[in-house]
Amino acid sequence: MKKTLHLGLVAAALLLAQPVWAGAQREEALSASARASLQKSLADTAVTRTAFRNPADEAAWLKEMSRRLAKRMPDAAERLEFLTTLHWEASRAGVDPQLMLGLIQVESGFRKYAVSPVGARGYTQVMPFWVKAIGNPDHNLFQLRTNLRYGALILRHYIDIERGDLYRALGRYNGSLGQPEYPTLVVGAWKRHWDYTPPARTAEAARRLDLASRN
Repeated sequence: MKKTLHLGLVAAALLLAQPVWAGAQREEALSASARASLQKSLADTAVTRTAFRNPADEAAWLKEMSRRLAKRMPDAAERLEFLTTLHWEASRAGVDPQLMLGLIQVESGFRKYAVSPVGARGYTQVMPFWVKAIGNPDHNLFQLRTNLRYGALILRHYIDIERGDLYRALGRYNGSLGQPEYPTLVVGAWKRHWDYTPPARTAEAARRLDLASRN
């Protein structure tokens, strides 16, 4: 009886350890210009800060996102490094950092070493063929910055291909183009858990509303 219970608990633990909605980007031919642009972006120097220009905005965003992420990533130092890196890499790629948080929640459940049945790896579930296509053999897709940089650049690439159509871009990212489930999950996670308005904007909006009500 005890052995059966133990095996049941192990099986449950293994099930919970699986990626939430593991990705499977499909390998497609890249134009010479797209390949060169992606390679150049991958090679840029790493920066250990967010993309915020205002330190107060940076502090407010990190504090709020850290609070929201705490249950999924309990270690405070790990959260700070993750969020700082994610904000910089997403922003430099032209992707909303909060959208990236929604994507990571759906793709890997914030598990750094998640591996899908088809081999997609890490937080953003990057397929290894991307390393051969635009990177170099030294790139480790389980390394924080490497994984987030690849994920953000790949999503940006798909957004560009789809001329700004986020739902189609997300479908390409997951290898499920034309199917609504995955894009709906990512956008839903983004809007429910990670959507964020800076305090300064909230205060400004309240001030404008107050002024409008007086006129």
